[in-house]
Amino acid sequence: MTKPQTGSISFDLAARQAQVVGDGPRIAPVPNDRIDQDAFDLVNKVRAGAGAGPTTDMPEYMRIVIKHRPLFEPNMILGDVLYNGVIPARERELAVLRCGWLCRAPFEWGEHVRIGQRCGLTPEEVERVLDGSSAPGWSEHDAAVLRGVEELLADSALSDETWATLAKSWDEQQLIEFPFMVGQYVAIAFVQNTLRVPLADYNPGLSSRP
Repeated sequence: MTKPQTGSISFDLAARQAQVVGDGPRIAPVPNDRIDQDAFDLVNKVRAGAGAGPTTDMPEYMRIVIKHRPLFEPNMILGDVLYNGVIPARERELAVLRCGWLCRAPFEWGEHVRIGQRCGLTPEEVERVLDGSSAPGWSEHDAAVLRGVEELLADSALSDETWATLAKSWDEQQLIEFPFMVGQYVAIAFVQNTLRVPLADYNPGLSSRP
């Protein structure tokens, strides 16, 4: 088994952010006034599932990805399913934050610092995600959630030990959902980093803290 990154990682935040955000997106977003109502309806359905109101200003990330419509629609649907899945929201966000940090993904990390707190993570827990599963203070289950992310990114599989710990609290559906969820958020980090999706004004990226 490839050794997972269970602790903190060291990198230059500013240099990484300059690399994967840069001076603008590599692919120009579609203007809002050129997006059809079906696409807005889908995006607003996803927003409603996340507890947000409808919008007439589609986020820039979505206006870029919509240029590949066969990917855009199922990606929105899968995101909605996972966001409202069987894994509790707090535990989902714990996993997503570790994905975002290990992928050194400014967009994903900054967005989920905010979302994670709305879903019940304390500021101290968000900060502790930087140090991963080996940081003191986690419950056995929370440490296993984080270690699961670390193992999947390092070895594309969960160890027997992590699986057994998660299985103490999660049912079969949750255990099936977990690698799907991690894979989805890692894929999103890849896309956002590669396309150099701009950060929203409220999102400072990798320097974001509670």
